[in-house]
Amino acid sequence: MIEKAIVRVNLDFDGLQKDLHPAAYLELGKGPKLLMLHGFMGDATCWQPLMTRLRAHYHCVSLDLMGFGESAKPKIRYDVAKEVSFVRQVVEKLALDPCYILGHSFGGWVASAYALQYPSAVQGLILAAAAGIRDDSFCGRYDHLRPLLWTTPLVDWLLAILKPIAAIAGQQATLSQLHWFRRELMVQPAPRSFLLDRLRPEDAVDTVEKEIHRLRVPTLVITGDRDETIPLWHSQTYAREIPGAQLVTIPEADHALPQHYADELAALILKHIPDDLHAQTIVR
Repeated sequence: MIEKAIVRVNLDFDGLQKDLHPAAYLELGKGPKLLMLHGFMGDATCWQPLMTRLRAHYHCVSLDLMGFGESAKPKIRYDVAKEVSFVRQVVEKLALDPCYILGHSFGGWVASAYALQYPSAVQGLILAAAAGIRDDSFCGRYDHLRPLLWTTPLVDWLLAILKPIAAIAGQQATLSQLHWFRRELMVQPAPRSFLLDRLRPEDAVDTVEKEIHRLRVPTLVITGDRDETIPLWHSQTYAREIPGAQLVTIPEADHALPQHYADELAALILKHIPDDLHAQTIVR
């Protein structure tokens, strides 16, 4: 188990006090710098299997994004721009410029937005089942789970009552997932903010599909052909709009790429990103 380290950063937005706030990260290996950004409801630990496979080739740094894990959890309205600002401060504090960035799901959204804002600071992108493409069908998809966002203890009481009923109905796994979702939402303010503040299609003001054509960094887009969370056309949009990007599909893979497909990710990264400090353009 890799122990998390802490660096202090200044979160100067939304009226926050200009105190230094924690940014938690894992660090392993030597070589070209590879910054890893986790997905929604996750944290830096999801990358540990991949970090152990890449430690001989890259200096891997996986970060708890703001509002997740052990990083700062300010009471603000979270958005991708604030996450990009947080990542930038961590990069500067840890002297990671320039670096490759690997982002999964929500982390892929943050990674692409970061590359758009700081193009000279990014040597290459790996976008694994990346979110960030506007999709109005997402609005309302999780409305049935909104009671899990309520802070009242009544929700926990009802979940406890449902436990024997779920056992009789053979739905223990579903109830366990709801318990996990509820627990994480109570301790991770960023997912809570995104779920509460993005109820309508017009709230999707910071998706990146209209801007990614400006990217000029080597980009590898990875998806699983059984991804139940991010539709294939999202990854195809990234691959089509980013000049020179390559799309690779992992057969039989679901959305949990860092957790379940570390071997496949490692092979793709070693193949497509050189383990020296000079990125080569990835071509179709």
